[in-house]
Amino acid sequence: MALSIKTQSPGRINIIGEHTDYNDGYVLPAAIDKATVVHLKKNGNPSECSMIALNIGEVAYFDLNNIKPVESGWQNYMMGVVHELQKIGAKFTGFDCEFGGNVPIGSGMSSSASLECSLAFALNELFELGFDKWQLIRAAQMAEHNFVGIKCGIMDQFASMMGKKNQVILLDCRSLEYEYFPLDLGDYQLLLLNTNVSHSLGDSEYNNRRTECEKGVAIIKEKHPNIKNLRDVTLPMLSEFNGVMPAVTFKRCYHVVSENQRVLEATEAMKAGNHQLLGELVYQSHFSLQNDYEVSCPELDFLVQLTLDKDYIIGSRMMGGGFGGCTISIIKKEMVGIFKTYASKAYKERFNKDLTPYTVSIEDGAKVL
Repeated sequence: MALSIKTQSPGRINIIGEHTDYNDGYVLPAAIDKATVVHLKKNGNPSECSMIALNIGEVAYFDLNNIKPVESGWQNYMMGVVHELQKIGAKFTGFDCEFGGNVPIGSGMSSSASLECSLAFALNELFELGFDKWQLIRAAQMAEHNFVGIKCGIMDQFASMMGKKNQVILLDCRSLEYEYFPLDLGDYQLLLLNTNVSHSLGDSEYNNRRTECEKGVAIIKEKHPNIKNLRDVTLPMLSEFNGVMPAVTFKRCYHVVSENQRVLEATEAMKAGNHQLLGELVYQSHFSLQNDYEVSCPELDFLVQLTLDKDYIIGSRMMGGGFGGCTISIIKKEMVGIFKTYASKAYKERFNKDLTPYTVSIEDGAKVL
């Protein structure tokens, strides 16, 4: 029986399909070549555990028999995972855990899901718990709900756990059916530009958006009782409520319903090798997130705006929860260097902040190292 184990689980990108996952919609994520590595070892103690965050040099301790969230901090992501696994029958003894990684925090690449999944995977292996990947994904998601206080959907943890090299995943967040297909962009590649901005209202606004969507569903249900949530609503059905439901609620619903449609159109465009159409859908997604869902910010909008007159960029949008983080763009491979230099200079002049560009490759999900 092993006494220690080392695992890694990646961050993720999302080609299109933002804020649809907690509305039971469709998303198109992929795991990337940036990951969190967890080194876990049994310490011989019945219930005492230690955690070391190598990147920031912080240590925390907790007892397996008395796990409670702290006010705020990285510890909640980890204790939450342990607690959620205990709830579904996991039996642990004391362990020491060290973790570190290169998924940029607050970038919209899901550093939190990367940490949660790497730890869940390590615990499952080291303590021979026998859980399947879906149980680990759910535990990681519920850690976020119950310990961190963010009512996230399942996309981030799913992509981190289930990613496959060079494949994107069309995930139906209701049925949890999924399909892999190759990400083949021909002469183009993906470029992420990190604004290095993380607005503090992100978490509270995230939960607000979820509530606004639920309000919209309650209003639509009065006329269409068989719908469960926005996943079931079509644009013609939604248009019946324009002027009936509060304007802001309508806009929130409009984003989700139209974004679901865009994801399905994007998968068809990718299968057909229609890169131009994929790019157009990516732009539409951004303008909907900016104007209807209102989760963008000046820095993200500026970076998308910079791409509009460049014929070598066919699509760009904000990625992730919003209020900061990265844009994702589809750019001609030979123009990446030129555009990175141009965008960095323009961004610095406008915001007096440094931009961090990332080119990413698509990699496998959680694994033992």
